[in-house]
Amino acid sequence: MDKQTVLILFGGKSSEHDVSTVSASSVIKNIPQDKYDIIKMGITKEGAWYRYNGDVELLPEDKWVEDTANLVPAFLSPDPTVGGIIEITDSGVKTTKIDAVFPVLHGKNGEDGTVQGLLQLAEIPYVGCDMTSSAACMDKAITNALADQAGIAQAKWLSYTEHEYRSNPQKALDECVEKLGYPIFVKPAKAGSSVGISKASNVHELADAFETAFANDSKVVLEETVTGAEVECAVLGNADPIAATPGEIAPCNEFYDYEAKYIAGTSGLFIPARISEDMLKKVQQQAIKAYKALGCSGLSRVDFFVNGEEILLNEINTIPGFTSISMYPKLFAHSGIEYSDLIDRLIKLAIEKKESEQ
Repeated sequence: MDKQTVLILFGGKSSEHDVSTVSASSVIKNIPQDKYDIIKMGITKEGAWYRYNGDVELLPEDKWVEDTANLVPAFLSPDPTVGGIIEITDSGVKTTKIDAVFPVLHGKNGEDGTVQGLLQLAEIPYVGCDMTSSAACMDKAITNALADQAGIAQAKWLSYTEHEYRSNPQKALDECVEKLGYPIFVKPAKAGSSVGISKASNVHELADAFETAFANDSKVVLEETVTGAEVECAVLGNADPIAATPGEIAPCNEFYDYEAKYIAGTSGLFIPARISEDMLKKVQQQAIKAYKALGCSGLSRVDFFVNGEEILLNEINTIPGFTSISMYPKLFAHSGIEYSDLIDRLIKLAIEKKESEQ
């Protein structure tokens, strides 16, 4: 059987750029080489696109950007008659057909529907959720509103645009305290990897938390503090998704912030989560319910807080981390789907989704 050509897209103009390069390196090393020819395409922190022909080991820490001999200016064409990428070489313009794209991008301009919209215009199959569900899951305020509509339990929450807050800061602060009570988590509405999140225990910390969040986004979401285990459930599939055995994070910091996720390396990880068998099944059911309610396809990691018999939705990650220590591949490995097979399934799901739309 002829190999299919898969484009691995990484980097991005996002606060999660560095995480993306590590995830992409891991995906490239583990993709079944007997089935797929790989094209590596990176987006720099400044937003420049390149085909990268060098060593995958140089992806982390952005060392690939310094490997200029192996950088070729290139971009994904939105023109479906091209069906792939356009490279700008010294001898002219070159086009390469692509069978599927794996956007190993996290956060803004990668996980928020922007790249997905480009790929839909190009009519190229791609791994993961479509443009609409990617955008809805990226914006925590929209996710929360849709979850409320679907009857999915979650923490009490509020949302403010920067304009709304600046118009009357004191009113916003008073509303937050009245509805949510201290301590309050303050988050940028459209940032991931816990970037820009603060926990406020008084009005001064709350005001500072607004400023920290607004430094990362023009809209913030505030949530009441809930107690319970931080349980994550990996979901895979299109029309009939499956859920892996849920796992549990025991943060090394006060909460599971960026440092706890990617720097400290001392957070505890338990698979399965330390909850009853009955609750494990209920988490899986709620994960699939949320996945369908938000219109997800391909993959997502659905995160919850579990306290006794209470299961509260935290968030949905449509392009979860794929590093060697990431929860999504670890959960499916525990459920019997190893990393390489998981990548293979995701690419096949992408192609199947595209074929079903034709």
